[in-house]
Amino acid sequence: MAQKEKLVVKWRWWWPLALVLTAAWGGAQGGNVTYDGRSLIINGEHKIVFSGSIHYPRSTPEMWPSLISKAKQGGIDVIQTYVFWNLHEPKQGQYDCSGRRDIVRFIKKIQAQGLYVTLRIGPFIESEWTYGGLPVWLHDIPGIVFRSDNEPFKYQMQKFTAKIVNLMKSHNLYASQGGPIILSQIENEYGTIEPAFHEGGPRYVHWAAQMVVGLHTGVPWVMCKQDDAPDPVINACNGMECGRTFKGPNSPHKPSIWTENWTSFYQAFGNEPYLRSAENIAYNVALFVAKKGSYVNYYMYHGGTNFGRTSATFMITAYYDEAPLDEYGLIRQPKWGHLRDLHAAIKSCSKTILSSTQATLSLGGQQEAYVFRESKTECAAFLENKDNREVTVRFHSIPYKLPPKSISILPDCRSVAFNTAKVNAKYSTRTMKPVVHFKSAEQWEVYKEAIPSIVHTTLRANRLLDQISTAKDKSDYLWYIFRFRHSNSQSFLSASSHGHILHAFVNGVLAGSAHGIHNNVSFTMNRNIKLRKGVNHISFLSATVGLPDSGAHLERKVAGLRSVRVGDRDFNHHTWGYQVGLLGEKLQIYTVTGSSKVQWKRLGRSTNPLGWYKTTFDAPPGNNPIALDLGSMGKGEVWVNGESIGRYWVSFVTPKGNPSQRWYHIPRSLLKPSGNLLVLFEEETGDPLRISLDTVTLS
Repeated sequence: MAQKEKLVVKWRWWWPLALVLTAAWGGAQGGNVTYDGRSLIINGEHKIVFSGSIHYPRSTPEMWPSLISKAKQGGIDVIQTYVFWNLHEPKQGQYDCSGRRDIVRFIKKIQAQGLYVTLRIGPFIESEWTYGGLPVWLHDIPGIVFRSDNEPFKYQMQKFTAKIVNLMKSHNLYASQGGPIILSQIENEYGTIEPAFHEGGPRYVHWAAQMVVGLHTGVPWVMCKQDDAPDPVINACNGMECGRTFKGPNSPHKPSIWTENWTSFYQAFGNEPYLRSAENIAYNVALFVAKKGSYVNYYMYHGGTNFGRTSATFMITAYYDEAPLDEYGLIRQPKWGHLRDLHAAIKSCSKTILSSTQATLSLGGQQEAYVFRESKTECAAFLENKDNREVTVRFHSIPYKLPPKSISILPDCRSVAFNTAKVNAKYSTRTMKPVVHFKSAEQWEVYKEAIPSIVHTTLRANRLLDQISTAKDKSDYLWYIFRFRHSNSQSFLSASSHGHILHAFVNGVLAGSAHGIHNNVSFTMNRNIKLRKGVNHISFLSATVGLPDSGAHLERKVAGLRSVRVGDRDFNHHTWGYQVGLLGEKLQIYTVTGSSKVQWKRLGRSTNPLGWYKTTFDAPPGNNPIALDLGSMGKGEVWVNGESIGRYWVSFVTPKGNPSQRWYHIPRSLLKPSGNLLVLFEEETGDPLRISLDTVTLS
């Protein structure tokens, strides 16, 4: 290695704890974690590491060991996860680490299988997670400005960050204590919004860096998409082509790190899935390593499920289902196998790569060789073909055929061990097999959600209130209700909303519905309506589909009704009554206890909007994953044994005419052998008789 690359980073004056540590390390893990301009250094050894994002709340504790094991078999060295602030502190000062929130248990499961951990504390995470992971109660703190040089926000951010760090320390989970955590992240892609805060943006970045370094974790910190990350915090790349787009470390003493290599992309309701090929992922990973990258994280390696109301605005319940491990934790081929083979090829020559200087040789107009040579006998090469056609090049006097848009890896500079365009893994097919049908009306009971009257509301205002500030994420739903006198039987209703869905009821009858889209949540609903002569009651049910998760000044984002007109009359400053949530939610009729609090009726021939549907079922035999086929429904939410498995919106089809998501994952750990309670709230007029419970298999 060149002398300048051997120089271990020198800490700035405010670095209180050197990262040269002496704790013992068990198994495949190590206690000394530092870095230089080439890579992370673990126990004195430079490492090329492959990491995979698996988020603990997007699966169940029962799934964690299998997910970790499959990642390890796929050549993954590190499991990366965010920390979800709004899950762990849902109410200010009240913390929760139970069930799917048990981050300590998750990390210990990773440690038990000999893998490392990267902990992305954030505490803003985005992640297509409601409110970007920030708890909604932050919104009500006087004078707060999120993610800025703002004392109220910095106080809360530091308090939570320290809470998580101390939790990790109390269980000896940092590498400096013999644990698996080798890297931590503060903030998340802040560079994309930093200019919005002018001179305050860089001040906040420096404060955040200094704050976390002062927490004495004993492992390096990283900031992704943050070109101005202050020393000793490492700046890192996010994206699909970091081998091409990354400007590189902002100091010669920092390694080149890729914190998010997107294995597909998130999907919103109404959008088609994004399919990224195994060949494309492998090509970009190989290029990044060839250009001296030493840490690659796949985002996501397993996406999992956005249970309950945790997904961000318009996000479907399935998250990164096209990852190497699909939503159900099944191996998705050829992506999983192709990347496994890539990892093996790179690791076979990683010592040569890390201990050698790199040279770049031209092999043609669009062909290059990246060569790492330590001695006459130690040599590794990456041969890149940028062209869209196959070419033959000569390297060290030997001809090599390079497929279009590919990189060949030669661990000994002679034999090709791997080519990114040549996939040897067999393609797998996922099959959904119906095993339980709910086609008998006698199986179902129904409860009609009441449309509230203004006389029954306790919250009143002479203006239209913001839904986020009013509902405070206690429910997706907020009723806006008013009454007025009218002399004609016909009129025109116009209502504008900042999202996300609106149902209008005139004198108890549905008059119309409208909604926005992921890229433009605002919309206007215009309808001809029939009125009574005299007093008329209009009730709007406004529904959000997750809270926004990105952008500067998140605390200013609003939702719900913004203006209402009937005919030529403006009702924006009329007397309005409000009801947060549904009666069924308040009574928790999706639970065994709560369902006894209302009068259920047998399902009739017709279905009405705002209906609750209830039935029971026995768990299918076997161990295959289970999914609920809701292809016959409209929009709503579904619960199994009192646990919400997420929002569904089957009626919002893609440009190709298909639902963005039809099947909804029910983890087997939620089920009993028999008598499982299934409850759905349907906003529209879906048909529950065509719902089925399917097992999920791969072939």
